[in-house]
Amino acid sequence: MKKVFYILCSLLFGSSMLIAKQVVQIKSGKVAGIATPDGQVVSYKGIPFAAPPVGDLRWKAPQPVKPWEGVKECTAFGPSPMQGKPAPFSMWSQEFLIPEEPISENCLYLNVWTGAKSPKEKRSVLVWIYGGGFQSGGSGVPIYDGEAMARKGIVFVSINYRVGVFGFLAHPELTKESPNSASGNYGLMDQVAALKWVKENIAAFGGDPDNVTIAGQSAGSMSVNCMVATPLAKGLFNKAIAESGASFGRNQQALAPAEEAGVAFAKSLGATGLADLRKLSPQELMKGQLGIRGPIIDGFVLPQHIADIFAEGKENPVDLLTGWNQDEGLLFGPVKNATDFETQINQQYGSNAGKVLTYYPASDDAEAAQSQLDLSRDMIFGLQNYAWANVQAKQGRTSVYVYRFTRKVPGTGEYAKYGAFHTGEVPYAYDNLEFVDRPWEAVDRKLEATMSTYWANFVKTGNPNATGLPEWPIYKPDSQQVMLLGTKAEAKPIADGEALDTMTAILSANK
Repeated sequence: MKKVFYILCSLLFGSSMLIAKQVVQIKSGKVAGIATPDGQVVSYKGIPFAAPPVGDLRWKAPQPVKPWEGVKECTAFGPSPMQGKPAPFSMWSQEFLIPEEPISENCLYLNVWTGAKSPKEKRSVLVWIYGGGFQSGGSGVPIYDGEAMARKGIVFVSINYRVGVFGFLAHPELTKESPNSASGNYGLMDQVAALKWVKENIAAFGGDPDNVTIAGQSAGSMSVNCMVATPLAKGLFNKAIAESGASFGRNQQALAPAEEAGVAFAKSLGATGLADLRKLSPQELMKGQLGIRGPIIDGFVLPQHIADIFAEGKENPVDLLTGWNQDEGLLFGPVKNATDFETQINQQYGSNAGKVLTYYPASDDAEAAQSQLDLSRDMIFGLQNYAWANVQAKQGRTSVYVYRFTRKVPGTGEYAKYGAFHTGEVPYAYDNLEFVDRPWEAVDRKLEATMSTYWANFVKTGNPNATGLPEWPIYKPDSQQVMLLGTKAEAKPIADGEALDTMTAILSANK
């Protein structure tokens, strides 16, 4: 890796400090990053991978970066994509959220952490895709920091992509102006553009463009699912880590109804068409954002339902590490008492209600409350990743590893009650507990070391196992051995496989 070294004097916490900067030549120009005090890792933050998607480029596929002269300072995260102001919510404290500033429509930046000293090293590469329900999120979140994984011999990359109305608005005029006769999946196209950037540039940072793993959590995991499914990402990666999210149901929106929603969105803002929408400020567009959903079956980025793509073996072949958390049920409304929950199940599932209540019982209010959380967990996350693991394992073309994160994340006050909550596994998996202010115990530090080593091994080889770690068996649909990641790591048959199979059968019969 060709680097230029120079020293910049800076004031930090009131004292003078020497910061070593390193310059790398990429296709669009030179970028300068900052080395850690021990010189073992260099971070390059805020590297543009596409032109700013503003003005006439709003709601268009990402366009190439304009090359620059001189050295671009890449020492701070670029702006997070347009969204509402972040605020701690429910189980998520500030460490799980983007910085308050900057937030901008000009958001197509990525970050690289590397410990490589030469491009000849060809270190394995991990590309992180954030969650946020396709409505929020950004790569500048503290728990997404890449230094610790870089110290494990990986080149860590985190990327931004457009969210909300900026990333997923479909409209007939947008479809008409598109050379691909499609609209709405701009956020996914941003992800593809970032992966192409990695393919073209990561060798300059000591990374191997032919050994790339994509990883994500929640909507980021759904994005990973989309990248594995889309023909646009063919050849850009060979492994995938999917944490709590996939799209094997039939709830993905087709292009026509998404366009109708886009027309209604425009009318809600008093816009008669696309030209008016492009004249509105980002803040004005945010006022009408409700109703804009995530990925669309647009016939281009996603040519058909993801379940059908996998069923027909058309997906990009990858080794897969996937799973979900024990306590990540999300309730969008008040908890129902036992009587009301049973009534809801009977109304929703009819003749199958008895089967559902067998696995999600409601003998009293407390049991009903837990069943509501468990059913929510399985419907939103568990069934999706379970389906992905099963379909890919049955194909037998690649290796599949499945986990269940069960550690009740320590917390004080309000945070103490959430258990193994949604996103709770992320700082463990990427060796970033230090960024989260919780009363960590020795068992947490051990789990962090175990999980992050599993993840790093998988990124390097497609196999999480190594000497000194509990053996993580390849997932097989008949034995259903999964790795439980809790107070200790141990492989066991999935405990609720019958419940998941039952719900899968009920949903399949009703589709």
